[in-house]
Amino acid sequence: MLHSIIEMLHSIIGAITGENDRKKIRGTVVLMKKNVLDFNDLSASVLDRVHEPVGQGVSLQLVSAVHADPTNGLQGKVGKLAFLEDWITTITPLTAGESAFKVTFDYDKEVGQPGAFIIRNNHHSEFYLRTLTLEDVPGHGRIHFVCNSWVYPADKYDTDRVFFTNQTCLPSETPGPLRRYRERELVNLRGDGTGELKEWDRVYDYAYYNDLGNPDRDPKYARPVLGGSVEYPYPRRGRTSRPPSETDPNTEGRLPLLMSLNIYVPRDERFGHIKMSDFLAYALKALVQFLLPEFEALCDSTPNEFDSFQDVFDLYEGFKVPDGPLLDKIKENIPLEMLKELVRTDGEGLFKFPTPQVIKEDKSAWRTDKEFAREMLAGLNPVLIRLLQEFPPESNLDPEVYGNQKSSITKEHIENHLDGLTINKALEKKRLFILDHHDTLMPYLRRINTTSTKTYASRTVLFLKDDKTLKPLAIELSLPHPDGDKFGAVSKVYTPAEHGVEGSIWQLAKAYVAVNDSGHHQLLSHWLNTHAVIEPFVIATNRQLSVLHPINKLLDPHFRDTMNINALARQILINAGGVVESTVYPSKYAMEMSSVVYKNWVFTEQALPADLINRGMAEKDSDAPHGLRLVLDDYPYAVDGLEIWSAIETWVEDYCSFYYKTDEIVEKDSELQSWWKELREEGHGDKKDEPWWPKMHTVKELIDTCTIIIWVASALHAAVNFGQYPYAGFLPNRPTISHRFMPEEGTPEYEEVESNPEKAFLNTITSRQQALRGISVIELLSRHSSDEVYLGQRDTPEWTLDATPLIAFEKFGRKLADIEKNIIERNGDQRFKNRVGPVNMPYTLLCPTSEGGLTGKGIPNSVSI
Repeated sequence: MLHSIIEMLHSIIGAITGENDRKKIRGTVVLMKKNVLDFNDLSASVLDRVHEPVGQGVSLQLVSAVHADPTNGLQGKVGKLAFLEDWITTITPLTAGESAFKVTFDYDKEVGQPGAFIIRNNHHSEFYLRTLTLEDVPGHGRIHFVCNSWVYPADKYDTDRVFFTNQTCLPSETPGPLRRYRERELVNLRGDGTGELKEWDRVYDYAYYNDLGNPDRDPKYARPVLGGSVEYPYPRRGRTSRPPSETDPNTEGRLPLLMSLNIYVPRDERFGHIKMSDFLAYALKALVQFLLPEFEALCDSTPNEFDSFQDVFDLYEGFKVPDGPLLDKIKENIPLEMLKELVRTDGEGLFKFPTPQVIKEDKSAWRTDKEFAREMLAGLNPVLIRLLQEFPPESNLDPEVYGNQKSSITKEHIENHLDGLTINKALEKKRLFILDHHDTLMPYLRRINTTSTKTYASRTVLFLKDDKTLKPLAIELSLPHPDGDKFGAVSKVYTPAEHGVEGSIWQLAKAYVAVNDSGHHQLLSHWLNTHAVIEPFVIATNRQLSVLHPINKLLDPHFRDTMNINALARQILINAGGVVESTVYPSKYAMEMSSVVYKNWVFTEQALPADLINRGMAEKDSDAPHGLRLVLDDYPYAVDGLEIWSAIETWVEDYCSFYYKTDEIVEKDSELQSWWKELREEGHGDKKDEPWWPKMHTVKELIDTCTIIIWVASALHAAVNFGQYPYAGFLPNRPTISHRFMPEEGTPEYEEVESNPEKAFLNTITSRQQALRGISVIELLSRHSSDEVYLGQRDTPEWTLDATPLIAFEKFGRKLADIEKNIIERNGDQRFKNRVGPVNMPYTLLCPTSEGGLTGKGIPNSVSI
């Protein structure tokens, strides 16, 4: 009402003075031309220059936020056409960057205050529209529009492209003249579920994981459809609309490997130009299309196994590629500078990988029991260890199907190593812990062991010493009974030894545990619990929450690049015969196993406090920081994580409380309720009937939900992703496959353990070829792009007009900076022995910020790699 009165007064004054007839609104458009990014798109650039003088450039029209047009369904009045000025004369730098263009609008009192604008691109190529800023709008001063979207030629769209001001408002608060525009934009983003999706499309839709198999290539590459069934439930992915394969109508056809970068994702979800040039355009293309086949050729000409640890160290100290066609092909196919970055070559054929942090200070400390145990608290997969609350450990597998799966670890195995405590006393004092890979693996173990993998289900029991470090007490390795699953498990228990053949066997037992933990990490902790479960939130948010909606503005930074990296993963990493199947132990059963584990996924348990309580690693305590008391207070992932969690929760509470003063506002928010309904019933549709979903009736439920989403997309993903190369870049520390069973006395393999334990160890785990492939991939996946945006940062400073949320966000950033200082201080505190460990490697994975590259720290806003 106040706006309308002010608007009327200005109109009266303008009419009296004649100012309305003369007034111009000057604006600045910031965009990035396509030809900045694509040096090969010369034809479109030439056509753009030919047509520009005839006035067929880029047009804009302002849309009123205050005056409706009765001839246009009461939508906002649309102003006169204005055109970008100086399209040709604005010099675009050779390096990818943005350019500013002028635009001048005639002031139209019937438009008054603009709340949106329509843009038409009459050029032949697309551009990336960053912002429009209007200066001196009568009665309103400066008005800013945040766009961040690709705008294709107008003939690619059925409806006009519309962008709104950086105002934030609930659906019920939307100015009347803008409501239809707001609603229609969401309809456009949903699409109609049919037809082939093109590069310029902006459609967000759901599909099952029916694109992992490739039965057209060979029946052995057929894979089950994940999602949409009781047997194989799964989160939904983004629809890509490719036709079905020729041999199986339920499997989507696949793109050729060389076309991987062209897999459909909504245009604005594709990697930005810097990330594309940093990582994908060269690195991933070169890796998949060229380096892996060439490394395989290299391995074919050398022994396929490592003979000694020095052979492994040579990967980081430099290994020679023989002169000849191989080296020539490498030099021909990869630009020299990129070759240096990718494989550290001096141009003369000496290849080397960066030295992983885990062996940088000490080449043998990774082998110690102390480091083996420490990495369960401060390593790559610190989300699985739990308090042991019963002895011997029990199984949750159905005894009707799997027989007796209770652990065979006995009192005699461990009681002499409990620093004078009995087992019951150690349990009572919360001094016993377990890393349990038994139940996850056992149902699949018989099938996995029919592949080249030969491994075990494992349980590792550990004891908390007085100095707060853990020591392993026993490792149980189990196989299915040869007579059938119902006869239970056949198990053997190994206990620590330092010397002789017993010491070598103990090292192998730890290696089998590491193989299991590597697979669990990659498939479950990393892929399933961050990448896969977040994608439905990305899709539902874009389909149901307008860009004007406060929850869209809150969550949007945490979805950056996720759909793109997941689409590429389906194309080259988790697909049948892809990198994961060829380098991680479950082989062709990898994704199927992750589907079975998803059956037990509970959204509310993804909250860090709930996760720690569920694993017995923390107890509620209102007097303790964050309301939790850790059972093991030197647990770096939990200590740092709870500080980050608490900061996120406070920020989300400050933000949501500004827009939602009461529970009733939450319940009556039509977009929010549609979002939450679709997320449950479509995005995680196989879980729609679960009782644990928040009802989304209260402000607290909204705060809790958004906190979990942001935590999973940012900090949890950082904790399980960016340590991959620092810890697992040295494969003996985190082997991903075992090729033979534990040697038995009287066999040649046992004799090898006695005579050459290093070779026996290396012959058991990941082969040279698999190591090269695995290291190449995790090096790239562990890198930060140089344009990364970290937790507490935004790439658009004026993302909202509202001052209170902006102030709260600044407070969030300051809190994260304090947390980073705390982490550095704790890493320097000698009391906390689990923070650095024998390998002298500080725990930095939850430090909020980082520079680009391979750093082992930094929390990006989103699952972006």
